[in-house]
Amino acid sequence: MSPQPLPDPQHQHGGQRLPGWPVEAPLHGPVELYGERDPVVWVPDAYGQMVPMRRSQAPAPVQPTPPRDLTPQPLFDPLAQRLLGGGIGGGIFAAGVGYGVGQAANGLTGLGAGALFWLAVIVLAAKLPRGRSGGDTYNVTTTVHTASRWFGSNTTNIH
Repeated sequence: MSPQPLPDPQHQHGGQRLPGWPVEAPLHGPVELYGERDPVVWVPDAYGQMVPMRRSQAPAPVQPTPPRDLTPQPLFDPLAQRLLGGGIGGGIFAAGVGYGVGQAANGLTGLGAGALFWLAVIVLAAKLPRGRSGGDTYNVTTTVHTASRWFGSNTTNIH
């Protein structure tokens, strides 16, 4: 069945054009065939009524919202806690080092001339050569016998 031709708008209503009818002059631009036309979809408008709209102009479908994480948030920021802990820990470390250095300096202030003399004697004695380098070597064995009795009576024999 072939389509019926549209009536000529010039010959209806006394030569006046009906509103909405195409103009008589050819239109400029690309020709849109019926098979190439974008399909029409029905979408709700702002008032909830369904209105027709071309699919290419329709808004994207609404994606379902992802589930929310409902675990309670920490009271303080974890990064701030780490920075604060590092600052407090560094302060305690510095105070401990300062206390230790103070104690060591305090001990050195009590070191007198007598202690320095005996320290020098010990160092010199350690550097002196020990014994003779040559000659006879003697082995001496000493036996000490001590006997203790009641009421602080002691007897010592050296052989």
